Amino acid sequence: MPRPIQAHINLSALENNLRVARRAAPSARIMAVIKAEGYGHGLPRVAEALSAADGFALLDIQDAVQLRENGYRQTILLLEGAFSTEDMSLIAQYDLACVIHAAWQIAMLDGYPGREKLDVWLKVNTGMNRLGFTPQQAAQAMEQLRGHRAVRDITLMTHFANADEARGIAGPLALFNGFAAPYRVPRSLANSAALLRYPETCGDWVRPGLMLYGASPFADVSAQQLGLQPAMTLRSRIIAVQELRAGDEIGYGALFRAEHAMRVGIVACGYADGYPRHAPGGTPLLVDGQMTQTLGRVSMDMLYADLSKLPQADVGSAVTLWGEGLPIEEVARAAGAVSYELMCALTARVPVVT
Repeated sequence: MPRPIQAHINLSALENNLRVARRAAPSARIMAVIKAEGYGHGLPRVAEALSAADGFALLDIQDAVQLRENGYRQTILLLEGAFSTEDMSLIAQYDLACVIHAAWQIAMLDGYPGREKLDVWLKVNTGMNRLGFTPQQAAQAMEQLRGHRAVRDITLMTHFANADEARGIAGPLALFNGFAAPYRVPRSLANSAALLRYPETCGDWVRPGLMLYGASPFADVSAQQLGLQPAMTLRSRIIAVQELRAGDEIGYGALFRAEHAMRVGIVACGYADGYPRHAPGGTPLLVDGQMTQTLGRVSMDMLYADLSKLPQADVGSAVTLWGEGLPIEEVARAAGAVSYELMCALTARVPVVT
């Protein structure tokens, strides 16, 4: 009999969340961000569930090639662009679009020997200071790309650092709009948080990521309030129950000591499954659909569940680590992490079912 932990992927939730994105940005095309194996949900199943999107954005060129070979005809964008002239040849062969974020990529484009023209997305750095040209540098880059023998179409893009926070996007948006004003080309600015909160950023393309998987990008607004449904639910079961006496300790480091007699459930889930080792005692979980909390330190294969107020719970009781009934952002917040991190951390040993 297999170990009881499983990740359940709800394909209809992905479809629902794509519809939410469309309603929020009705005049824009949707570039579904499916990098990192679809945020840990599995690239093939995510692409199929989101096949109504106008485009896909990811990092690995082999993933992009796989999508093309599987029959997807949408725009497929490489978010970090090409890394070699060999990449350029594949980009042309499979009709991919690529981000240009640095001068060395323009130089590589200059040396591209092929005759096919490529679609490029010029990235403007408006304050993230991660990838992209400053507005001043971007003007020169734009002149190099316009009329370039290897360039077919150009899209301008940026990425907001604070769209999910009170600081907002006003400054970066003004920078981008000031730079982009002279150019009559498509624009792409909005991530999940921006397209949900700042309709003025939607432009021609929006790039939802986190929201497609059913998590809220905001600390003060729940996924349910946004109409989003969790796509991933991590479930397991209790495999043992310990009856503690007052003063008994549990787990590595004995981080928890019982103040009174109590029952503790041992759950088949640990950091080797992708559950955060740094999640402290008190991180929420569901046992038989009822809210409780973890105790002590997470170990490689197991963690502890407080059964003090759950007399019916026993060996075999169902446990939800995050997902349906327990928003992943609540678990992430308790663990000092972000929802993206938990989704992407799911390990290969966890069976995935749909």
